[in-house]
Amino acid sequence: MQKIDWQEIEKAKQAAISVLLHNAHGPFNGLPRTAGWGYPEPYTRDLMFSIFGIAVSGNVELSISIRVVLETLASNQTEHGHIPSLVHDNDDRGASDTTPLFLLGTGIYRKLSGEADFLKNAVDKALTWMKYQSPSDRYMVAQQPTSDWRDEQWVIGYGLFVNAVVYSYLKMLGDDERAEDMCYEMKQFAIEDGYIPHHIHEGLMVRSKPYFAFLVVQGILL
Repeated sequence: MQKIDWQEIEKAKQAAISVLLHNAHGPFNGLPRTAGWGYPEPYTRDLMFSIFGIAVSGNVELSISIRVVLETLASNQTEHGHIPSLVHDNDDRGASDTTPLFLLGTGIYRKLSGEADFLKNAVDKALTWMKYQSPSDRYMVAQQPTSDWRDEQWVIGYGLFVNAVVYSYLKMLGDDERAEDMCYEMKQFAIEDGYIPHHIHEGLMVRSKPYFAFLVVQGILL
């Protein structure tokens, strides 16, 4: 059994906290910057990812900074509940993952702060928005090509990433029943025991993998 080097882990933790503290105040309305010495803009997606580390850091300054981010996002939320891609710009819209990431981030912050109703109105609006992203009126949400976060090769329709975030915020916000129903739906896309469901084209199956290929280009599975 490999011995855990806790000193190295602590060094990595402190280095990460240093970067987050460096990022805590940026040039756009004092909001945190996205990358340490890179993007100065406050991108919603990246800042919502940072809350995972902030929540376990125990750092008060970072907790305050992410609270400001969440409150600013709520103030820039659209009339129908969508969350913008840039925290300070309510006209920068269209990403499929910013609203579910906001819900996940708010759920984490509620656990961290003990404020069970933190940003309740904004959360309720965002939950309604997400329900309308399901073409089948069930649980899985779909996305357009231009709304995916992967510029180089976007996923259309039922993307795994965005639906994994949706499942996560449902669990974080305590909607276990809807989360389990969604989990059941997501499993319909899996390939188990060598059986290919009728809705999966034979050419898209990846042998020995529990999923099908993203697409086929000239016979090459991707």
